[in-house]
Amino acid sequence: MTILCVRFQLPPMREAALPRLLGLLEEFTPVIEALPPDGALLDVRGAERYFGRGPAEFASLIRVRALALHGVDCVIGAGPGPMLARMALRDAAPGTPRVVLADPDAVTEFLAERPVTALPGVGGATARTLCEYGLDTLGKVAAAPLSTLQRLTGARAGRELHEKASGVDRGRVVPNATSRSLATERPFQRDELDPGRHRRALLSTAEELGARLRALEKVCRTLTLTVRYADRSATTRSRTLGEPTAHSSTLTDTAYRMYEALGLQRARVRAIALRAEGLTPAEQASRQLTFDPVDEKVRRIEEVADRARAKFGPHVIGPGTLAA
Repeated sequence: MTILCVRFQLPPMREAALPRLLGLLEEFTPVIEALPPDGALLDVRGAERYFGRGPAEFASLIRVRALALHGVDCVIGAGPGPMLARMALRDAAPGTPRVVLADPDAVTEFLAERPVTALPGVGGATARTLCEYGLDTLGKVAAAPLSTLQRLTGARAGRELHEKASGVDRGRVVPNATSRSLATERPFQRDELDPGRHRRALLSTAEELGARLRALEKVCRTLTLTVRYADRSATTRSRTLGEPTAHSSTLTDTAYRMYEALGLQRARVRAIALRAEGLTPAEQASRQLTFDPVDEKVRRIEEVADRARAKFGPHVIGPGTLAA
C-alpha cells in the first residue's frame, strides 16, 4: 500500500484554509486522515490502480493544484505505511517529494542510519537508555535481539520498537471527516497592545465559530487558541469542553479563560485565532439540562439570530460589543 503524508506550508493567520485543502485532496482519494493544523495522511492504493499513477506523480499533482487554486505550497512524503510516510516527510522539500518504496531492502536502507529519536513514539528517556547500550541507530536496534530490547524497555514497548525499527508499519489511515477542524482568525491592522481589543477579537471569532458549527449541524469537543505576536512567535493552548457544543456563549467563555491564563502583559499581538476540533454531528451529542432561565433565553436568541443570518447574511446581527 502507498500512503502520502502532506504538510501544507500555511502562512501565519491562514489555518482556516485547511478544510478547503482537504477538499482538494478528496479529488484523489476519500481515505483521508486530517492532521490539524496543516497536514493530512492519504491512502492512495485505490487511486494508484484507478489513475495508473505512482506516489511521486500524485505528489506533483497535489502540489500544482494547491499552488494554483489556493496559493499554498506543500511538502510530501510517501511510504508503504503511515509511520514511514511521516518519516519520509522530514526529508522532503517543496517540489521534491521523498518516496520510500514498498520494498524490504529500500525500507531497510531508509531506516538503517537514522537515529533512534527519528522513530515515532521514542522519547528522550527511551533514546538515552538505548544509546547507553550502543543502540543509537535504527539499524542497530533492528539487529539487536528482541529479548535485549524487551529487557531494556519492557515487553510490549520492546516488541513494538523492534518491529518499527525493522520497517514493520502496522498503522493505517483512519478517515476522520467528522473530526476536521473549523478555524477562524482575526488579524489586527497593527500590533495590538490593548487587552480590550484582544477580548473583542476573541468574542468575534467565537461568535463566528459557533454560527458556522450550527450551520453545519456540528458540535465541537475541543477549542484551541493561537495568539501570534509581533516577533512572529506564537502561543497555542487547547482546552477540552465539558460537553460537545456549538453554543457561542460557551465557546466565548472558554476562549476568555484560555486567554486570561496566558497572563499576557503588554504583549504586542498580531493576530488571534480559534480552532474548533473534534467535530461530531449535533444530533449525536448530549446536553446537560439546566434550570437556568438565562441560558435557555440566550439559546433561543441564538436560534433567532441564526435564522436572520441565514436569510440576510452573516453580519446582519451580532453582539453589541462588536457594533463599532
